[in-house]
Amino acid sequence: MSSNRGFTLIELMIVIAILGILLAIAIPAYSDYTVRARVSEGLNLATTAKSVVSETRASTGNFPNDNTSAGISSTISSTYVSSITVGGSGTVTILFNTGSNRVPELGASNSIVMEPTFAEGAIRWECNQGSVEAKFRPARCR
Repeated sequence: MSSNRGFTLIELMIVIAILGILLAIAIPAYSDYTVRARVSEGLNLATTAKSVVSETRASTGNFPNDNTSAGISSTISSTYVSSITVGGSGTVTILFNTGSNRVPELGASNSIVMEPTFAEGAIRWECNQGSVEAKFRPARCR
């Protein structure tokens, strides 16, 4: 008596179908995750500008209006970030690259604006402005 061991063709087809469904869900989720990681690089770079703006507000009582009055270099950039600038009332604008090192999923939507508010002796940063879509922003900026 011989007994065949192994999988039948229908069993293999079911496994492949299940894997296909799982991949159809996982690939778009991973793609959004990688874009969010590139966008959060800009938030990490903005930490320097945020610290300087906070220190300027604490020491002078006013927010700086540009990179020079904040005392930071005008050339803060990285692979995916083209510039970080301090604007009026201490706002920090993160501008993402639109050239060869750009984040293609962002398209022309390539900025996040961080706005400081001073209340009760502390500075809070809001980052829900700019042109980057909400789904690509880190959780604290949505």
